[in-house]
Amino acid sequence: MSNSLFVRIQSGQVTDCWDTPPPVGQDGWKSAIEVRPAITAHRQGYTAHTFDLSTDPVQIVYGTYDIPVEDRKAGMKANASFSFQQVVQEQMRDPSKYDPAAVAAAQAAIAPKVAAIEAATTHDQLDALL
Repeated sequence: MSNSLFVRIQSGQVTDCWDTPPPVGQDGWKSAIEVRPAITAHRQGYTAHTFDLSTDPVQIVYGTYDIPVEDRKAGMKANASFSFQQVVQEQMRDPSKYDPAAVAAAQAAIAPKVAAIEAATTHDQLDALL
């Protein structure tokens, strides 16, 4: 939960949400707090929020969703690829100093990581790769 949020309610609907106090004299503003349930890192994420106008302060409530193993694998492979691309870009910065051995070493280092990610079928197996 976090504090210092404000929502403006007009006709029973939230029309504005600010993290600074609203100007003095504007009607319809109420304090609000975010309510985020605990999630399991790398396995769950937050959904879009809803507003519970029946509470004081107003609650900005988030739901959760489960991250599919295949989606997580795609993200892990993208991160691994990014690391390799950084090595390639560093080598391309000055073509006169390009070291193909450095690129080959980076590719050789990344290949088993990608293979292990590909072989994983569960979140526990992916967690073991972190």
